[in-house]
Amino acid sequence: MPTFTDPTRDANEAYEALRGLAHASRTFEDPSDTYAVIGDLLGGMRAMRQVLDQLANAHLSRQHHVTDDAHDQTAGAAAALAAADELHHAGTLIDQADDRLNAAFTHSGRIVWNPQDRLMERWVGIVFLQGEEADRVLDFIDAHGVEAGIDHLSQWDYGAETTDAAMVNGDVHDSAPVYAGDRQAETGDYAMTYNPQAGHVALYRRHLIRAEDAIDPPAEAHVPARRPTLTRETTGRHSAVREGGWFEHPGVAAVKQARGLSM
Repeated sequence: MPTFTDPTRDANEAYEALRGLAHASRTFEDPSDTYAVIGDLLGGMRAMRQVLDQLANAHLSRQHHVTDDAHDQTAGAAAALAAADELHHAGTLIDQADDRLNAAFTHSGRIVWNPQDRLMERWVGIVFLQGEEADRVLDFIDAHGVEAGIDHLSQWDYGAETTDAAMVNGDVHDSAPVYAGDRQAETGDYAMTYNPQAGHVALYRRHLIRAEDAIDPPAEAHVPARRPTLTRETTGRHSAVREGGWFEHPGVAAVKQARGLSM
């Protein structure tokens, strides 16, 4: 326990406490404890700054009442002055460290240490078009811009249904795939890749999953080959759009077809 009156004893206790902290902080079972530790260190550093000033003042106030080992008063005074100067320099460095530690304390305070609730970003495939269907969309993008193209392709996004289909088909990516020669544009949670020369366009949507549900790819994993044809559920939706007019929402076209209203 600190005495608040005996600097020698309190300095020794501070040293032992720091030794203990150095040992205990080798691992943190709960990383949120780091915030409290940084805060205590920040307070300790400011106390250390005060101690350095007080040590320097003790040397300065007695510089004319000391000698060195050879009983030389001038040499003793010079040593006291030099020690005080070095202590003041150390205090200046403590000020710089205080600024950095205070910044770290602020950043650490913004962290939510809860790995169970941590979310990771993935991209699910919404639609992949090639051939004539892609050419129409590419012409539309050329005429109206990438945002209009993304908005049009988002008609193929049926929310949870599309996400589930992507999960089943393995159409889930760490980032929206971009192949050689592809261009990419993002708006909100959507990313579109398109290639007028190769004649294809694709849309992906950002999807957040829990960290514990994420599966890291094996070291030899590589980007899958470009899909030659659209074989999942959207194939039917594409044909519905083609029959009902490519600007018509695929859901509306499907309803028309079911009711016998399409031509």
